[in-house]
Amino acid sequence: MHNYRYNSNNKWRKPLHMMCLLLGIVLLLSACGQAQKPSSATDSNTGSNAGSNSGQSSSSPEQNTAPPQEEVDPVQEQLSSLTLEEKIGQMILAGVQGTTLDDQAKQMITDQKVGGIIFYANNVSTLEGTAKFVQSIKEANQSNPVPIFMSVDQEGGKVSRMPETVESIPSSRKVGETKDSALAETMGELLARQVQLAGFNVDFAPVLDVNSNPKNPVIGDRSFGSSAELVSRMGIAEMKGLRNEGIIPVVKHFPGHGDTSVDSHLDLPVVNKTEKQLAELEWIPFQAAVKEQVEAVMVAHILFPKLDPDHPASLSDVIIGEHLRGKFNYDGVVITDDLSMGAIAKNYKLDQATLATVKAGSDILLVAHSYESAKTIFDTLISAVKSGKITESRIDESVYRILALKQQYKLSDDQKASGDLKQLNADIVDWRKQIDAR
Repeated sequence: MHNYRYNSNNKWRKPLHMMCLLLGIVLLLSACGQAQKPSSATDSNTGSNAGSNSGQSSSSPEQNTAPPQEEVDPVQEQLSSLTLEEKIGQMILAGVQGTTLDDQAKQMITDQKVGGIIFYANNVSTLEGTAKFVQSIKEANQSNPVPIFMSVDQEGGKVSRMPETVESIPSSRKVGETKDSALAETMGELLARQVQLAGFNVDFAPVLDVNSNPKNPVIGDRSFGSSAELVSRMGIAEMKGLRNEGIIPVVKHFPGHGDTSVDSHLDLPVVNKTEKQLAELEWIPFQAAVKEQVEAVMVAHILFPKLDPDHPASLSDVIIGEHLRGKFNYDGVVITDDLSMGAIAKNYKLDQATLATVKAGSDILLVAHSYESAKTIFDTLISAVKSGKITESRIDESVYRILALKQQYKLSDDQKASGDLKQLNADIVDWRKQIDAR
């Protein structure tokens, strides 16, 4: 019996022992695996490979399951929504007649969808009347998808469009004689506040021409002086002053109008300077402006035969394309001087000038004094794109720059005239006293 019980116990104990042994081995292996995990994590975060290991981990496809989001370009988005006609319209900055909005101006805004309007002295009445005129144009433009540039030549001195109720600002030359860039910056701020009283958002200032020719009939005291350094320093300060107050500055007249003896309003001036000579004087202020990311540059109607014997600067691929866009690396807005001026009108048909300046790299074509001229430019460019003379991608380049500038300054046709006339006049008087005291 004893032997039977012993053998019976052995019969059950042996399998039980084996099961316990296997269970022990499983638990041991499991414990080893768990012990290794923190050890391996510690190793990956220590030593010289810690950064690379964590970098590999963070870039593993399991962890980066979300696709990268593409940044939306609001300018490109707006550009893509425009028709060809709306894009062409953005490239036209036109003049208007009289001191109130007439039917022809309304039709031009509706049909040609012009991107901007310029006021001259004959468009200005009282301050209240001018502000109403500007506002009526903005309201007429609200049927178009892009807010409108409302521009004016408000330089101070003899080029002033403000009514007599607004205190005057002296010429750039007088300010330049102080050699104080802080006073020039204040000048820009005061000019900006002046044009805001009427609701404008663009000022064709500062003048960056170096007045190197005493016989110059068109620049003279509109320039800060005859030194490139002085013109650069004072002009950039004025430009910043305009910016400070939210007005878009347009520097002028590239490549330099200071050494002309002919008025380009009447005929085509010729300047026989080499590229080297221009680089040593005329171009210095404009290069400074480009370095400061100037918003817009106006190009003059002047022939520089040693650079381009066939085209004035405003129509020249050499001057706009190779130099301003290329060597200066400027990618802001390029605006022509008025294409109805004698310098162009006496030598070119408007449709020829239109094609030449766009091919050269201009973005905005300024044409004043005639609704028919704005229509000619519009029709010429529409036809040129449809016939393949100009690609739509070339139009898109210009319109992108224009839209980018309008978005940068948050332009809106809802923006109304603003400012305190009494306070502004007091500030101008105080500032003029500082000028006079120097």
